[in-house]
Amino acid sequence: MKLQEQEQQNSSLSRKKMIPPYMKAVSGSLGGIVEACCLQPIDVIKTRLQLDRTGTYRGIVHCGTTVSSTEGIRALWKGLTPFATHLTLKYTLRMGSNAVFLSVFKDSQTGKISSHGRLLSGFGAGVLEALTIVTPFEVVKIRLQQQKGLSSELLKYKGPVHCVRTIIREEGLRGLWGFWAGAAPTVMRNGTNQAAMFTAKNSFDLFLWKKHEGDGKILQPWQSMISGFFAGTVGPFCTGPFDVVTTRLMAQKNRQGGELKYKGMIHAIRTVYSEEGLLALWKGLLPRLMRIPSGQAIMWAVVDQVTGLYERRYLFNAAPF
Repeated sequence: MKLQEQEQQNSSLSRKKMIPPYMKAVSGSLGGIVEACCLQPIDVIKTRLQLDRTGTYRGIVHCGTTVSSTEGIRALWKGLTPFATHLTLKYTLRMGSNAVFLSVFKDSQTGKISSHGRLLSGFGAGVLEALTIVTPFEVVKIRLQQQKGLSSELLKYKGPVHCVRTIIREEGLRGLWGFWAGAAPTVMRNGTNQAAMFTAKNSFDLFLWKKHEGDGKILQPWQSMISGFFAGTVGPFCTGPFDVVTTRLMAQKNRQGGELKYKGMIHAIRTVYSEEGLLALWKGLLPRLMRIPSGQAIMWAVVDQVTGLYERRYLFNAAPF
C-alpha cells in the first residue's frame, strides 16, 4: 500500500515538474560539442563519397586513407568549425523545441504523451532546425569539405567566414538565397529523422531500462549510448535519397547567368536516378550509419546525464549520486 502511494506521489510530481525546455536545450548543446569533435572525419568521408561521380573512392576506408595520405590527416577535420557550431546550435534548438512541443501534446490530466504526439513533436523539432540552422550551415560545410588539399593558396574557400563572403560576392543575391539550397529535402530528412529518433529513444529506454522521463532514474552512460545508437539507425534508411539530394543541391555553385544542374528536390532525385541508378540515391548510407547512430549514442550519453542529474537534484530533491 505504501509502495502504491509512493508511486502515485512520484507520478504526480513528474506531471507537475517536468524537465524544463531550457535544461533540455543546455544538455543538447553540450552533447553537440562532444559529438562534433569525435565524428567529424566520418562526416567528411560521407560528403566526399556523395560528391564522387567518377569512382575516385572505392569505399569508406579507401576514401579515408586517400584523403589523409594525399591531403594530410587534418583534412579529415575540414569544416569542423561550422560543423561543431551547427551541431551545438542544432541540438540546442532540437532538444528545447521538442520539449516545448511535447508540453503541447501532453495530457493535462495524466501527464502522458501519446505516440503520435511524440512523432509530431519530433517532426516539428526537425523541421524547425532544418529551416533555421541546418540548411545554411550545411551549405558552408559542404563547400569547405568538397575542396581537395590543405594549402590555403590552392583552396578557394579559406574558412567558414571567407566561404560565406565568397558565395555572396561571386553568386550575388542568388548566392545568398543559395544558403537555403536544398531546404525542401533537408526539411523532409530532418523532420523524419527526429520523429523517428525521439519516438524510438523513448521506446528503447522504456523497453530496455524501464526508464520514464521524470522518474528520477539516471541511466548509466553505456545504457544511454545503446538506446541512442539503436534510435539513430532508423532515419538513415528512410531518408537516404533526401540526404543525397540535399548534398547535391548545396554543393552546386550558382554563378550569375549560369544554369543549375539540379532545379529542385524532385528534379534532383530524377536526375540522380536516371544518370547514376537507384542505388546512387543511397550513396553515403554506410558512413551515415556509422555517423548518425554513433553521434546519437554520444549525444544521448551526455544529455541523459545532464537531465538525469537535474531530475534528481531539482525535481526529487535527492542527492545526484
